Amino acid sequence: MVFLLIAQPHQTLHSLPIAFEMAARHPNVEVHVTCPTRHHLDYARSLGKLYPAAHVIYDLLPLPAWLEKLIARNGPGPIERLAALLFSRRYFEQFQAIVVPERTSLYLKRMGVTKPLYIWTRHGAGDRAIGFAKDIKRFDFVLLSGKKVEERLLERDLITPGEYHMGTYAKFDIVERLQKQKPRLFDNNKPIILYNPHFSRSLTSWYLFGETILRHFANQDRYNLICAPHYRLFNGRQKQADALVKRYAQYKNILIDTGSTRSIDMTYTMAADLYLGDVSSQVAEFLIRPRPCIFLNAHHAAWQNNKDYRFWTLGQVIDTPDALDKALANAFAHPDEYADKQHAYVAETFEHLDKGPTSPGAADAIVRFLQTARR
Repeated sequence: MVFLLIAQPHQTLHSLPIAFEMAARHPNVEVHVTCPTRHHLDYARSLGKLYPAAHVIYDLLPLPAWLEKLIARNGPGPIERLAALLFSRRYFEQFQAIVVPERTSLYLKRMGVTKPLYIWTRHGAGDRAIGFAKDIKRFDFVLLSGKKVEERLLERDLITPGEYHMGTYAKFDIVERLQKQKPRLFDNNKPIILYNPHFSRSLTSWYLFGETILRHFANQDRYNLICAPHYRLFNGRQKQADALVKRYAQYKNILIDTGSTRSIDMTYTMAADLYLGDVSSQVAEFLIRPRPCIFLNAHHAAWQNNKDYRFWTLGQVIDTPDALDKALANAFAHPDEYADKQHAYVAETFEHLDKGPTSPGAADAIVRFLQTARR
């Protein structure tokens, strides 16, 4: 079977640990990992060193040189991903199953690749509607993190009992191996705020509030700020990213990361004392250790009693950066105000939290499914 990593690297950690565990636990299964660019494949190989017992085959997708260069330069946008799938149709026909963390790869079915079974690992554990889209029903097998996701998918008739596996969040497994030595991010002990804006223009706080928030923290000395947007916010916009970092380079209490591996491997969510964001699912990962959160309602969303914004009940919600000082003061004066709600949310989101790695069970579940699935 093949584990396809066709999107941005932030999705990699959600499926790759399952590939490694499968290779280690089921040596009779030939496990391939494939990416559209050499850089992404090298990243996957580097992570493979954390699993020395796993013997996987690393493949570069058979793309024209011009397409690989385009993706390497600008990132794998929707059109580039579809083109990569189209050029790789014959490659995928050799496998019994294709395992993916995204949904674009379902287009392979429309391109005539109907022999393999399609398995979805998901990526992230947020509440946004996009995580519960209609095309999920087209997957043959799905991995779920917990009851919260299971209930919403069953409500919409998008999954079928017996064709999904509960309790998987592979990213936590590999993060545990990566973070044996946690880096010191600032040379002081002041509280660390993580600002993690989403990339979607219609949902993010970045375009309306981002620079105001950065200037706010540049003009005070009580807090450190990590500005680590969703990986896709600056993907393919390197000049803008470099200019942003340069503008704030003089401020020792501000760390800006527009897309390094630290921005996707939970280095910052584990280090921060408070989460400041909008709709990114990284807040669910942040809350595995309950801490204060502040959410920015930049677009005046009607979020109360809306399942897509359930996580906004886990902290303060403010409509403007003018309210940030007061919200920060309140958060640190009452750090446990939302702790009970956060504990309950995490328990529903990640079913097997603190019970060991979940990738081995996911790997076994996929193998069992393939052994019993109708050909």
